[in-house]
Amino acid sequence: MRILSESGLPHANSPSRDVCSSVLTPKRRTLAAQGVLFSLLSLFSFASYSAQPILTESSVTDGPYVFLDQGKENTAYWICQSELKQTPIANNQLARPNDCGNLPQPVRHNAAPQVEADTYTHAGKIVALSDVHGQFDVMINLLKAHKIIDENNHWAFGDGHMVMTGDMFDRGHQVNEVLWFLYELDKEAQAAGGRLHLLMGNHEQMVFRGDLRYINERYKTSAKLLNRSYDALYNKDTEIGRWLRSKNTLVKINNLLFMHGGISPEWVERKLNISDANQLFRQHLDDKKEELKQNDLLNFLFFTNGPTWYRGYFKDALSEQEIDQILNYFKVDHIIVGHTSQDRVLGLYHNKIIAIDSSIKNGQSGELLLIDKDKLTRGLYQGEQVQL
Repeated sequence: MRILSESGLPHANSPSRDVCSSVLTPKRRTLAAQGVLFSLLSLFSFASYSAQPILTESSVTDGPYVFLDQGKENTAYWICQSELKQTPIANNQLARPNDCGNLPQPVRHNAAPQVEADTYTHAGKIVALSDVHGQFDVMINLLKAHKIIDENNHWAFGDGHMVMTGDMFDRGHQVNEVLWFLYELDKEAQAAGGRLHLLMGNHEQMVFRGDLRYINERYKTSAKLLNRSYDALYNKDTEIGRWLRSKNTLVKINNLLFMHGGISPEWVERKLNISDANQLFRQHLDDKKEELKQNDLLNFLFFTNGPTWYRGYFKDALSEQEIDQILNYFKVDHIIVGHTSQDRVLGLYHNKIIAIDSSIKNGQSGELLLIDKDKLTRGLYQGEQVQL
């Protein structure tokens, strides 16, 4: 029987070792000695490696966070290598600490955000994408490939309209980068005569209500260091949270209707209009789920058959005649939705329904929808364009 030590090598008192040694030839003894030396060197190397500290958790760099509580409104908070830091905000410019990576350094908007119109006519070119879910790099590469932004990440779409149909939050590791980028792009688009329409999705609503099942692990560290729950990092008393709460959930541009999930026949049965629904969404974004469920109209708007959750177009739940009835109700030719993941921008019901959740959330690639008059085009990840 061969006895092994804890290292897996023969034990010094192993009988088999003595027997084997007694029958080795000189050549074999030399080879055996070399093997022992190699084993000892391997053990030494392993011991040296094991002596190094083992990092069980990578450090987190995140931010900025701007809270509007009295006394904090002129301070930016940062997480730099898992350490909380703060810098003063001078002339609305946020400046990160020196050791805080490449985190965004946005210019804060001077005035409180204003609620924008939810219906536009005679708009020119339009671009739409959805469900970024914290994948900042994929989003930036896609927008650059189609010249929506320039090499320095600034608006380059002139008087065009860009629509993001929800779900910036959850899953990915660059949610804050996405939000601050869109925060600045919002003002740049307006200054150029264009518009950024940032629509609320179901994951924005979930985070605002404190449903944090899908947040990325890095943000648990940020919340702990900032001594706030994650949802409180974006409540109405924060710069980003206040800005987001001014946004619409549905927008109509020319002959197109955009939202996150979809319009179900129940909307038509209830005879709702876009502006009333947008106002109700803004008023109740922070309500608890139990409170929303107790109100018949809010229960419809915020959940299964409402415009941020509906998936009926992808389950063969509706006939084309029912689709036509919905389109006629809004006087549009197309409904553009995210929420339900596809491999590409996809046209359904003869392009009457266009699905633009192209799985950007996976962090590998994605597509966007380009609209110029009546021409519908898939914008591929590397910049190619294919007619829908």
